[in-house]
Amino acid sequence: MNDPLLSWRNEFPILSTCTYMISNSLGAMPRAVYNTLHEFADTWATLGVSAWGKPYGSNPTWWEVKGAVGDKIAPLMGAPAGSVLVHENASIANGILMSALDWSDTRRSKIVVSDMDFPSDVYSIQRMLPPHISVQVIRTRDGITLPIDELLDAIDEETRLVSLSHVLFRSAYIMPAAEIVAKAHAVGAQVLLNGYHSVGIIPVDVTAMNVDYYIGGTLKWMCGGPGGVFLYVRPDLLTTLQPKITGWFAHKNPFAFDIDHFELRDDYYRLANGTPGIAALYAIQPGVDVITQVGVEAIRAKSLRQTQLLFDLADAAGYETRTPRTEADRAGTVTVNPPHAYEVSREMLARKIVVDFRANAGIRIAPHFYNTDDEVRATVDVIGEILADGSWQKHTQGREFVT
Repeated sequence: MNDPLLSWRNEFPILSTCTYMISNSLGAMPRAVYNTLHEFADTWATLGVSAWGKPYGSNPTWWEVKGAVGDKIAPLMGAPAGSVLVHENASIANGILMSALDWSDTRRSKIVVSDMDFPSDVYSIQRMLPPHISVQVIRTRDGITLPIDELLDAIDEETRLVSLSHVLFRSAYIMPAAEIVAKAHAVGAQVLLNGYHSVGIIPVDVTAMNVDYYIGGTLKWMCGGPGGVFLYVRPDLLTTLQPKITGWFAHKNPFAFDIDHFELRDDYYRLANGTPGIAALYAIQPGVDVITQVGVEAIRAKSLRQTQLLFDLADAAGYETRTPRTEADRAGTVTVNPPHAYEVSREMLARKIVVDFRANAGIRIAPHFYNTDDEVRATVDVIGEILADGSWQKHTQGREFVT
């Protein structure tokens, strides 16, 4: 099959050393990261402290790069320029946003989350809540989806915020975001969506969804590596936010160094804080550039075809799958749950088939636009080989944590 997206394979060095099927955890590094990190080093070496206010080559100043990278990401999620700011990780972004919300309306006494959200999101949000706010957890019934009717019923006039994953990390189930936002707004609540498993693999349009807040990361499907978390705020809400987690980057006049007077900026740097990790802001850009050039629509079309191939292969082998089969309901991962799934996944890694295992789910297999159909077939075939030859038994001890 002629697949034009495979022309990008040479841009990702790791693809020559293994079968890399784990872009849902960490996308393959683009070769151009070597160049951008070199540019960072050259900027530092050449300009020194002047890099904060003087551009080097085609790069923005270090003061501007946090927003400039956000503006690069914005089109991939249907956001306007000036509405996306990059932070270091999702817990920090969650904390900034929670600290910025107005919780003074005591009639709004709860937030709604789910047990299918990534735990760190729940941890970082829950620990920032004022005492009068309770957490209502919507629980899965099948380990794959959430009961949407129950979820929508839970969003009522007592709800201040709904915080959910746009795509569930264990199963790749796509939540009905527009429906959730519509119900929340109808009762006066707001919605925060986590987009780690959506932006870069499925089309996302935060403007069309009318979602209030959206936090995602570059390290997975966007091939940007760690240190690139983007926080979108609906533009009309920006100046309503009063972050308590803040710093000099958020000050209207940061170089006044006035300890007695602090006035927040009116633009997206309002949600900035202290000095950012500049090297990471250089490193994440090649992945964003590649995804932009390849195009999410083309990525989505290939993803649907290859995830269907995974279903067909798993079905033929008799393996349980724990991902929605309906195209509209699934993102880029198929979770396969063969016998001895954890042990099998360890042996797959030993054979340079890079996947991961999640408890209460199975082996997550995540082909991206740079993977071949033969790699998809080989990934499922090796599961059968491992079960047949008994090599999975080497891994029955020591279930170490795998990211």
